Amino acid sequence: MFQKHADTIDGAEFLAQGTLYPDVIESVSFSGGPSVTIKSHHNVGGLPEKMGLKLVEPLRELFKDEVRALGRELGLPDSFIGRHPFPGPGLAIRCPGEITREKLEILRKADAVYIDQIRKHGLYDEIWQAFVAILPVRTVGVMGDGRTYDYACALRAVTSVDGMTADYYPFGHDFLGETATRIINEVKGINRVTYDITSKPPGTIEWE
Repeated sequence: MFQKHADTIDGAEFLAQGTLYPDVIESVSFSGGPSVTIKSHHNVGGLPEKMGLKLVEPLRELFKDEVRALGRELGLPDSFIGRHPFPGPGLAIRCPGEITREKLEILRKADAVYIDQIRKHGLYDEIWQAFVAILPVRTVGVMGDGRTYDYACALRAVTSVDGMTADYYPFGHDFLGETATRIINEVKGINRVTYDITSKPPGTIEWE
C-alpha cells in the first residue's frame, strides 16, 4: 500500500517511520543477536524485503526521553513535545477481541472524555500515556428505571521515562469517580468503568 500511493506522488522516494529504540528492543534485536520478542505489532521487521522506497528511521536508536530532548533542542512547541504517545496500529490494540466500527466509535468518545478530565484537572503533563480500552464483555447495569447490557471499559494511565518500564498513575478516588460518572452518562454503550493498576512489567502499557 505504501508503494501504491507513493507511485501517485512525483518524486516520492522515502518512507519515514518514527521507530524508537524501545520498539527495536521489544520486537527484534538491533544488533542481530538473540532477543525475546515482546511485541508483534511494531513496524520493526514488518516491511517487505523488497520495496521501491528507501526507509528512513532517524529516531531508531533513541529512547522517548531522548527524542523529547532533541525536540527541545530543535525548538519545537512544548505541546508537541509533551504529547502522549499514540500507538502506530491505532485504536485496534485498545480494543481486545472483535474490532467493529461501533466499538471503536464508543472508544473514541470515552477516550475524549477521559483526556478532557485529565486536562481539566491539570494532570496531562504528569502522565506519560493515558487512554481507554474497551473490553470484549458486556455487563448488566441500571440507568434510571431500566436495565442496560453494555460494554465495560478500562482506564489506563502510566508514568514512565522511556517506555521500557512504567507505573500506574495514582489518581485520587474523587477523580476516578467523577470520570467514571461522566463516561457512563455521556458515552452510550458503556455502563461500567474500571481502572488498570498494572505496572510494566509484568503488563505492557497498551492492551494488545
